[in-house]
Amino acid sequence: MLKDWPTEERPREKLLSLGAQSLSDAELLAIFLRTGVKGCNVVELARQLLSNFGSIAGIYSANQRAFCQQHGIGLAKYVQLQACLEMSKRYLSEELQRCSPLTSSQATKDYLVAELRHETREVFAVLFLDNQHQVLHFERLFFGTLDAAAVYPRVVMEKAIEHHAAAVILSHNHPSGAAEASFADQEITQRLTNALNLIDIRVLDHMIIAGHQCYSFAEHGELSMG
Repeated sequence: MLKDWPTEERPREKLLSLGAQSLSDAELLAIFLRTGVKGCNVVELARQLLSNFGSIAGIYSANQRAFCQQHGIGLAKYVQLQACLEMSKRYLSEELQRCSPLTSSQATKDYLVAELRHETREVFAVLFLDNQHQVLHFERLFFGTLDAAAVYPRVVMEKAIEHHAAAVILSHNHPSGAAEASFADQEITQRLTNALNLIDIRVLDHMIIAGHQCYSFAEHGELSMG
C-alpha cells in the first residue's frame, strides 16, 4: 500500500518538498490518477499505463476507447486528462501572446510542441504575427504527407492578409521522425519565403516538431530572405 511507503517517497509529499520537476513520469501520473485499484497501488497503476502506451505523450494522445479499456481507468479520468491537456495548451498560448516570439523563442517552441507533438499525421501550421511580432492567430493549414507540392503559398498568403499579419512563423511536425530539416522542408521554406516577400511579409522562422524536440531554421542559420 502506498500509505505504507516512507513519507518522502510518496509522490504528493515528494512534490511538495522537492518540486514537481523531481518526480518521475510515473509519480506525476500517479498524482493525477489519485487512487489505485485492488491489488495495485496508484504508482504501480501509473507504471502499467506508461508501459501500455509507451510514454506520457502516448497516454495524452490515446483515444477515448483505448484509454478507457485500461484496467482501473474510466471515462471520468479520460475527461480530466483531456482537460489537463487543454489547460496546458491555453497556458502556453497566453505565455506566447504575452511576449514577442523574437525575444522568447523558447515560449514559441513550447507552444508549438504542445500543439503539434500529439498529431498522428503531418500538419503544417502558421503563427501569424503583427508588426511588433505579437501573435495574432495560429492556424493549421495543410494535412497529410507534406512536400513542396502539398503546401500552397497562395493559401498562406491569403491567410496572412486576412489576419493583417506583418510576419509569420511556419511550423510542421514529423510524427515518427527526427527534429531535423529535410530537403523537402528546405524547399517548402524557400518557396513560402519568396512568395511572402512579394507582399512584404517576413518569415521569421520555420520550426519542425518531433516529440519534445524542436528544430529551428533561424537558429541553424538556414532561413533565407529570398
